[in-house]
Amino acid sequence: MDRVTAPNQVPPVPPAELPSTLGALRATGHQYRTVKQELRDNLLARMGSGEDRFPGIVGYEDTVLPEVERALLAGHDMVLLGERGQGKTRLIRSLGALLDEWTPVIPGSVLNEHPMHPITPASRALVDSAGDDLPIGWLHRSMRYGEKLATPDTSVGDLIGDVDPIRLAQGRTLGDPETIHFGLVPRTNRGVFAVNELPDLAERIQVALLNVLEERDIQVRGYQLRLPLDLLLVASANPEDYTNRGRIITPLKDRFGAEIRTHYPLDLDLELSLIRQEADLVAVVPEHVLEVLARFARDVRESPSVDPRSGVSARFAIAAAETVAAAALRRSGLLAGASAASGGGAGSAPRPEVPVARIGDTVSVTSTLRGKVEFESGEEGREIEVLAHLLRTATAETFRARLAGLDLSGFTAIVAEGGAVETGELVSSAELLRQVGTVPGLAKVLDRLGLGDAPSPEEAAAGIEFVLEGLHLTRRLGKDVTDSGRTVYGDRD
Repeated sequence: MDRVTAPNQVPPVPPAELPSTLGALRATGHQYRTVKQELRDNLLARMGSGEDRFPGIVGYEDTVLPEVERALLAGHDMVLLGERGQGKTRLIRSLGALLDEWTPVIPGSVLNEHPMHPITPASRALVDSAGDDLPIGWLHRSMRYGEKLATPDTSVGDLIGDVDPIRLAQGRTLGDPETIHFGLVPRTNRGVFAVNELPDLAERIQVALLNVLEERDIQVRGYQLRLPLDLLLVASANPEDYTNRGRIITPLKDRFGAEIRTHYPLDLDLELSLIRQEADLVAVVPEHVLEVLARFARDVRESPSVDPRSGVSARFAIAAAETVAAAALRRSGLLAGASAASGGGAGSAPRPEVPVARIGDTVSVTSTLRGKVEFESGEEGREIEVLAHLLRTATAETFRARLAGLDLSGFTAIVAEGGAVETGELVSSAELLRQVGTVPGLAKVLDRLGLGDAPSPEEAAAGIEFVLEGLHLTRRLGKDVTDSGRTVYGDRD
């Protein structure tokens, strides 16, 4: 995606009290600062006030963010190096929030030139002739971020610029700087420009960025043109790309002031925080189910069956939570349809099923998310089997962590002497609760699972199904799956 402004983004309207001429701007005591000075000053101001410097960035507080802050304070361009789904792009885009909210510009300047620091011959002549009467415009920081996803077909013209044949056809001479159509980098002058997946950029195109990073200027074809650009250049890269698709050429890598390694969430709590923040859930997903999915993602990452060089994106756990929520919503819809088909009248219709995810809903993620995982070559054809095993492991780990030390004999007593409990996609919470009846110790179990003192029937059913599955995984209950897809928990004998 090429990005100088977000698609369909409408530029914010500047406040009316901002100066409208260069003279009025000077009268306010405004001083020109470079982009890197802006970032440094605003970062220090946030540090001093205790304000969140990078909102929405989870898990990097003690590792990556201090390195980013040191790079910004030093005025260094930087490259973020890490596997897929580690939030590199999210972090890069957050840097724009450290710019001044509004900055003055010369109206009509393609390069967002500051009225106190024009860089093109035309703008310098305009400032000289108009003086303090020069009208000025104001640019919001949301419009000062540019982004380019590096692809093999990216050209120097896309990034730096090229000759504009239309302007030549209008009668301008080939040596006239006005015949240049500037690329994405110079058009983000006085802002932050990001190159995502930099190793995918052809090496001859990477050469075009050398001057931008060191000499801070650009060269367009044979023009005798030196435009001192003012920007922060940030890139992202995946270590796997160095061997699979390309590499960052050594001279370019040397010109980045900082190389910062990113990582996946270091512990379970951070993984859970990320899921809660990012997942768009269409149904209630209890905490114990989210914990299973977080442990599942971590177990997949650490599995010897999975290619560690590729990594397992944080989007894996987020998509898993959304899939499980969708499964709960589907059950609610199917049960409503089944109730209507049975002919329940307005007065006798059962209470509608509120969509609440259960542990049985997690089974759906093994097939829908296997494409997000790169397996070792020896595991071909066993992908779903591997994921199903890891999901059972994550469920058992959560069961032990949440319910260790509780007396669960009341649940095993339900299926004693040939009894059984059926659950599954089309089993309502009311039906599941009816089968179970009154269970000694249920209140303590629901409290340990974070379902509160007065859980809804759907939440209670979710807690009961989790206990039954946990007892099965710890070899205290038997389990069968019927041809109709229902799960039957019974005595192991």
